[in-house]
Amino acid sequence: MKIKRLLTSTLVACSLALPLGSVSAESAKKPARAEQIQGKVNINTADAEAIAGALKGIGLKKAQAIVSYRKQLGGKYKSLDQLLEVKGIGEKTLAKLKSQITL
Repeated sequence: MKIKRLLTSTLVACSLALPLGSVSAESAKKPARAEQIQGKVNINTADAEAIAGALKGIGLKKAQAIVSYRKQLGGKYKSLDQLLEVKGIGEKTLAKLKSQITL
């Protein structure tokens, strides 16, 4: 009976020693779907799903166009104004997005 209590208390102690919200080794290796910096999505690192999820008014199709154009640019936007070259993004849309995105 003492061994059973000892094992139980050891297991409880070990589980309490683990930090809450710990990151597994596997998830630590995976890049974030959307790098969030002060509530902004990084359009140079985010995938289409993350962009669509983070940017109000941008659906998956337009987000895929943003990622596709990023690849045409060599993998990186140098300026937010380059988004104007993406089909479906005009001056008004870009003005609304500027507060939500970063490079």
